Amino acid sequence: MGIIMKEFDFIGSLDENPKKGAQIEYIGFGEVGGKAHGLIIADEIVNKINSKGKYPSFIIDIPKFTVLRTGVFDTFMQMNDLYKTALSDANDSRIAHEFQKADLPFEILKDLRDLITKANKPLAIRSSSLLEDAKFEPFAGIYATKMLSNNQFDIDTRCRKLYEAVKLIYASAFFKAPKDYMKATKHDIKEEKMAVIIQEVIGRKHDDRFYPDISGVARSYNFYPMGRSKPEEGVVNLAVGLGKTIVDGGISWTYSPEDPTLTPPFGSVSDMLKNTQTEFWHIKMSEPEEYDPINETEFMRTNNIQKAEKDSAVSFAASTVSDSGRVTPGIGSDGPRIINFAPILKLELLPLNDIVKDLLKNSAEKFNTPVEIEFAVTTTGEGYDATGRFGFLQVRPMVVSDENVKIESHEIDDEENIVSSEFVLGNGCSEMIKDIVYVKPDVFDAKNTKKIAVEIEKFNSILTVKNRKYLLIGFGRWGSSDHWLGIPVNWSQISNVQTIVEAGLPNMNVELSQGSHFFHNMTCFGVNYFSVPAYYEYEINWNFLKKQKVISESENVVHVECKKPITIKVDGKTGRGIIKP
Repeated sequence: MGIIMKEFDFIGSLDENPKKGAQIEYIGFGEVGGKAHGLIIADEIVNKINSKGKYPSFIIDIPKFTVLRTGVFDTFMQMNDLYKTALSDANDSRIAHEFQKADLPFEILKDLRDLITKANKPLAIRSSSLLEDAKFEPFAGIYATKMLSNNQFDIDTRCRKLYEAVKLIYASAFFKAPKDYMKATKHDIKEEKMAVIIQEVIGRKHDDRFYPDISGVARSYNFYPMGRSKPEEGVVNLAVGLGKTIVDGGISWTYSPEDPTLTPPFGSVSDMLKNTQTEFWHIKMSEPEEYDPINETEFMRTNNIQKAEKDSAVSFAASTVSDSGRVTPGIGSDGPRIINFAPILKLELLPLNDIVKDLLKNSAEKFNTPVEIEFAVTTTGEGYDATGRFGFLQVRPMVVSDENVKIESHEIDDEENIVSSEFVLGNGCSEMIKDIVYVKPDVFDAKNTKKIAVEIEKFNSILTVKNRKYLLIGFGRWGSSDHWLGIPVNWSQISNVQTIVEAGLPNMNVELSQGSHFFHNMTCFGVNYFSVPAYYEYEINWNFLKKQKVISESENVVHVECKKPITIKVDGKTGRGIIKP
């Protein structure tokens, strides 16, 4: 058995009174992993911003965290002889259960017990693999994260929950999704090593619910600029509650940090109400209904946004629709609520947007490339006297292509095109795709989207084995956690795709969440994403698709092959794209 070395003793505790400057602890030897490395850099950025004293009403910090280095993972795998199971074709549940039966190295148990004894807030147990958050590596969100309430009366129970969570993170390195990702890259699953981050969760307790008032993901480059916004001005997604709403592709509020008062292009107030956040994620502080250590959300639940209003957690997030249809920032009167963060973005009751802009600017300069950041905010007080805590949770580099492609107006107007759109993510040209997988428009029903995701996975597996990239066409937002908004595929289910097309429907016409893990991995893989909104002047050329040779089909999906490669052309500067025979 290998020897585990505790490199540093613990200093301080995970308490409720954060000081400026993170307290970072380490257990074991080896690497800290990509995510932890990003947090260490983030701490330098936060210290630089705090030194200027620009935001006296806000505590800006990195939530305290401890890193179990990769040497602990190596010893755990070797001493329990787990590689045989880990590298097998066993399903995720079987692998997770085998890891739960295994013992953590004895030498680290006291360190973990010391940590849990001092921690008095919920904890996030997060993966920090060697490949996570590295530029050009599409590994965001494919490993497990476990939130713990960490409020059980006895230390033994809290320790056991922590041990279980660490072992779940280790097991997730060998689940089907990362194995499929590895197949789509040049990496071998045997290369991967896992460090683990144990970190304080930013939030407040309301009865048996714990969550931040605001979670956000911001990017210094906007792939889908709307109206007068420019790509280099960036984009921000905000939501009430834990950030799972955003990173899983749920409904959130999207805006440009350079023009925060600009409302997304909704057709009416009615459309805004249909597309506002209605549920939020929180940590459940009471005991879960059943013991389930291999479930990431064992201690997490969703609740109606009205519950957050009763918790006084939406005063900076909501606006009210009057009987006349006027949208007014705040919740001072009765009426339907829209989660648009107008009290912050329009009334500027908190300097949230200025902090986000500062962090994006400093982070992009530090990495010398566009970046994506994650954060969580809690608030106290009301009106302009309000104060808050801004927790900087993550920073990672982005991939932005600089290939020069130009699409003329006559090209996009060509009626022979399979797809034409002015809402396209990506950049570049391709003339190599002959395979097209599409959802049958004549039988599509939103209630079947989960089934459709499984059917698409089977086509993807076949095409992956044949090493054939393909074009994928379907309805609604791809990768959404809400199957009523689109087809809820995870990235491993479409890992060999080259270009994706979403066709909007009148009741399924939502904006792609640029803060989602699905979106991040898509950009890292260099996948183009075409959006064809409902009632758009350019329609998908279904007649062309129906004339192609059918290779195979299922109840809801068909795979066709074109006689010659199709042309895919995307101008990343203008957001224009065409797909033509």
